Amino acid sequence: MKRLVIFDLDGTLLNTIADLAASTNYALSQHGFPTHETSSYNFFVGNGINKLFERALPEGEKTEANIRLIRETFLPYYDKHLNDHSRPYPGIPELLAALQQKNILLAVASNKYQAASEQLIRHFFPEIRFTIVLGQREGVPPKPDPTIVREILHHTGIAKEDAIYVGDSGVDMQTILNSKIDGIGVTWGFRPQKELEAYAPKHIVDKAEEILRIL
Repeated sequence: MKRLVIFDLDGTLLNTIADLAASTNYALSQHGFPTHETSSYNFFVGNGINKLFERALPEGEKTEANIRLIRETFLPYYDKHLNDHSRPYPGIPELLAALQQKNILLAVASNKYQAASEQLIRHFFPEIRFTIVLGQREGVPPKPDPTIVREILHHTGIAKEDAIYVGDSGVDMQTILNSKIDGIGVTWGFRPQKELEAYAPKHIVDKAEEILRIL
């Protein structure tokens, strides 16, 4: 039995794509840039919001100045609307409660900025005691860099052999490899299963309850 489960947030615990899309589209439209279908954002997200804005901006407009402009408009809007349409995936609340009951430590490692990561976890999982929630922070490299996983292991005092990481994207699978930690890929998130399979994670699951059986 593992002693620590580290979860990605967007696409793993929560389906946040509609709110991310709406907020980015709002920021783009405010500055005269074209917007995108919600489904396009499945492939824009995953590497932090600056990379999201870079991908959403049209060719020839992907400048640092424009990314900064979109960010300044996006942040206050998203902070007010980040849970308008976002919801936990089926079985996730029950999975977290079952893991907590078994005294398994729970953590979040996200490329979403820190304040939004904390706000979403508080809102959707008020009864779950996450030992630490880490998002993207200034001066800390985003996933797939392994720094965030190492921080969580250090904070909890859990050896990597006793921990497992759960995520839905190629970025998460690369994080697993870079961290030299066991991993689970989930198929209900933002990216297709073939993206997960390309990294050959130890496990790929289709339903949340399968994670409990693996552990």
